[in-house]
Amino acid sequence: MTIKEKISRILPVYGWVPLAAELTLNMLVYSGAKLIAGKWYHYNLETSLDRAIPFIPWTVLIYFGCYLFWAANYVICVRQGRREAYRFLSADFLAKCICLFFFLGLPTTNIRPEVTGSSIWDEAMRFLYWVDSADNLFPSIHCLTSWMCYIGIRGRKNIPFWYRGFSCLMAAAVFISTLTTKQHVVVDVAGGVLLAEICYWIAGRTRLGEWYGQLFTRVSAYIFRT
Repeated sequence: MTIKEKISRILPVYGWVPLAAELTLNMLVYSGAKLIAGKWYHYNLETSLDRAIPFIPWTVLIYFGCYLFWAANYVICVRQGRREAYRFLSADFLAKCICLFFFLGLPTTNIRPEVTGSSIWDEAMRFLYWVDSADNLFPSIHCLTSWMCYIGIRGRKNIPFWYRGFSCLMAAAVFISTLTTKQHVVVDVAGGVLLAEICYWIAGRTRLGEWYGQLFTRVSAYIFRT
């Protein structure tokens, strides 16, 4: 069995190029917006509720750990067949493009607490704040992606009920972690969830998924032929 055949048993070939494109787009949107709007005026959308939410350093474990959750669920969603895979991926692609619009049109920031402790979680928080500046907050890509990972398998009877439940709870845990690490505020969380729902609905009610699939089918055919 070739390497390609081994990999395709986990992730179908039709998902290879689209997933690579999704990852690239995510990086371009997030990093590109920082480069373009980094010195622009940023709005603070904090409310009294946000200020009342405690800073809990250990929840950075959830904030970082969710990348494993995303990887697993993106693969699971793509394995649901071409039609469902392209609906999911096109919705995600659209959502990230809309995120770029907001990052540039409504740059946001928040006030981060001073991390004074010396525990491993405090060190992890200092690292997070060092690598990730307080911008590109609304809508929260962390919350958007986590909820997309849930709605992509929501109602799928071939996915065990316990795992669908776990995915919902994991997404909720990510929402909380974005607030308790002071990476985001409540409106960022709500914006990410709402955007995921709207884009998934659009992809299911229009030909967006079909167009997306046609495009990447051609791109994939060209890449693997050459």
